[in-house]
Amino acid sequence: MKAETYARYVGLQNILAEKMFKTVHGVETNARNVFDEVGKNMESPEAVIDALKSKTSLAPDVRGYFAAFEPHYFKEKGTWFEPYVHHTDSSEFMLTMVGSARHDYTKSDWYVRAKKSKHAFWSDPYYYYDGTSISGHYCTFVEPIFDDSGQLACVCGADITFDWLTKQLQRIDDQYKGCDLLNKYRMKRKLDFFSVVIKEDGSSIIYPENKKIMVKDQEMLQNIAQKKSGTIDMIIDGEPSTLYYGPIEGIDWTLAVVAPKCEIQKPLLLVGIGLLLVALMGIIVVEIIIRRAQ
Repeated sequence: MKAETYARYVGLQNILAEKMFKTVHGVETNARNVFDEVGKNMESPEAVIDALKSKTSLAPDVRGYFAAFEPHYFKEKGTWFEPYVHHTDSSEFMLTMVGSARHDYTKSDWYVRAKKSKHAFWSDPYYYYDGTSISGHYCTFVEPIFDDSGQLACVCGADITFDWLTKQLQRIDDQYKGCDLLNKYRMKRKLDFFSVVIKEDGSSIIYPENKKIMVKDQEMLQNIAQKKSGTIDMIIDGEPSTLYYGPIEGIDWTLAVVAPKCEIQKPLLLVGIGLLLVALMGIIVVEIIIRRAQ
């Protein structure tokens, strides 16, 4: 029963992590289409803006696309040229020029990292605020773009909001809470779980409302850093729970399935009660036999 329970929840964790990977990978694929278009049209600032606009309709879930150029790449644009084509409160996209002395993107972690690493990656979560509807919690898929001479021209990015990621994770959870295969032979268990996405420092970055957790166990933190899977018991909202965790492929995040221990242990409790009843019946039968024998 322990093996069956472990396999059920580890299998669930693997499925949810794969689904989350596919959700994120879909954003990457669409973003690369936009970035490729920018790379092919860097003869003028106007061509770059048109390239950003041309592919935005392919990914309505992306909040916005930007191209942050090296200082003076276009001499007429000076030090900062960062066109940002993004959603407003409607489904329409609009253009904003966000590079400035106040927003010196060349000093941002994602820009410096892209310049050094020369490959695509997902940025750490961050909060952007400029007093407009663009403000919010974001994560950005970043890729450096190089010109024909091999020099860095710009760093492109595709922004997704944590509100959107949270809704995607909730949709995936709800889908598998009702899955016939996962609910088969559940032995009075309610498949009562929720999942959270955790980054290397142990903080949860995507989670259901009021379900934010913080991991402090050093062994689990080490496993997260090494992209290993595992389980750990924790008290969450006053309830003993078990976390089944493992990495999400292609991104430096870990997905954990959180389930109450009382639900996980129900099959063991039922088996224990059954064995106890059998034992009591055996004692009664033996007692009857002994008395008759006397």
